[in-house]
Amino acid sequence: MKIVETYSHLNGLEFLLVHRPSLWQQITSVIEAVDATACRTKVSKEKTMSGKLLFSPVEMNKAFSTLLGNQNWGESRISYWVTKNAQLIRKTLTMPAAQQKQEIEAQGETPIFSYNQTDFVKDRVAIEVQFGKYSFVAYDLFVKHLAFYVGDQIDVGIEILPMKSMQAQMSSGVAYYEGELYNVVRQGRGVPAVPLVIVGIAP
Repeated sequence: MKIVETYSHLNGLEFLLVHRPSLWQQITSVIEAVDATACRTKVSKEKTMSGKLLFSPVEMNKAFSTLLGNQNWGESRISYWVTKNAQLIRKTLTMPAAQQKQEIEAQGETPIFSYNQTDFVKDRVAIEVQFGKYSFVAYDLFVKHLAFYVGDQIDVGIEILPMKSMQAQMSSGVAYYEGELYNVVRQGRGVPAVPLVIVGIAP
């Protein structure tokens, strides 16, 4: 596969090129190493594409997982505690998880355990490879990457998406680069408040 487009939000790509150039090189090499033809294994059951061979999200995810794993990109999880009191959440947001729980309990509220998990993290950079529905990408961009950034676990989040030309050869409902770029730009320059690189790929 190849990188067709990139969008740098809050100087995410510039940060990588200056401070983590070897990681960016790894990412581009992994994308180039994914064999798109080998991932074209899904037989469509949709009326408009019945019988056609489509790109399989499962196979593409497997390929990325193997190649990134070979480069020592691994899963990471950030845990935190929430409650129904918005003011208390603002107070505890930047605290370590154990301290969050103590503070919530000290205020007489019930702490609820929660976490965010991402599959590929290395040297304070997180990658989400997303061939799923639109809602999953919104969660990645506006919740997951942001949670890791606010939790001081990453400096940049990377979202890898198919271009529309590739998405048209997949099952319906899959998010694509151009659509998600619009959603980010529409929010304004500072939202989400985390440096990001949105990457559009195609065969």
